[in-house]
Amino acid sequence: MLSFMRGSAFNLYLFWLTLIMGIGALPIRCFKNEALALGYARLWAKAVLRGLCFICNIRIVIEGKEHLTTGAPLLIASQHQSFFDGFIWMSLAEKPAYIIKQELTRIPLVGPMLLLSGMIPVERSAGSSAMRGMLKAVSHAHNNNRQVIIFPEGTRTDPGERHPIQPGIVALARQSEAPVLPVATNSGRYWPKNPWQKMSGTIIVAIGPQIMASTDRKAFLPKLEQGWDDLCKTYNLS
Repeated sequence: MLSFMRGSAFNLYLFWLTLIMGIGALPIRCFKNEALALGYARLWAKAVLRGLCFICNIRIVIEGKEHLTTGAPLLIASQHQSFFDGFIWMSLAEKPAYIIKQELTRIPLVGPMLLLSGMIPVERSAGSSAMRGMLKAVSHAHNNNRQVIIFPEGTRTDPGERHPIQPGIVALARQSEAPVLPVATNSGRYWPKNPWQKMSGTIIVAIGPQIMASTDRKAFLPKLEQGWDDLCKTYNLS
């Protein structure tokens, strides 16, 4: 019952915050300035997380932050258990660019700001053309020293659950010279798939040592999975 009350209160907060800041973003959209839009989006994401912590009695702990280099391109390969994961890197990364589902760009008020702030939408049903578009967009983002966040499993998972890694991360690592950061989390324990539930506790985001990009799929994927396994074991995330 308490988790439902927390979830309901937070959802109400999120709705009004997004509506008010979405309307407030209308003048920013007129300038068509990516840096300005990204700064505003980061402010919104930080406000969401502050509300989450206050309303739902959640604490956020970042482990391994020393691996997150600034002023340089990165490919952040994160586990994805919760919508929380879609907010946290707006606070952690210097110039974040999420790879997102195309349908998110159709959300009123939010969608246009996602595009303007340099997020990278992918239409999954488009097949090889979607892959080519993603590779081109990520290359552009890295040329602008942005940190690209991708969820290699392609969908949210339950804590301790694993889905097969999708081929996109391999193609990105092959084309880019930017190092890859494995990231593990337990966010699904406290912000589960049920949008009306929020559990109090400590969300851990664990960042592992950088993996240098490899053209060898057989070498790269085990390194990424081992990075996740080591983080889950070290910080008891599974």
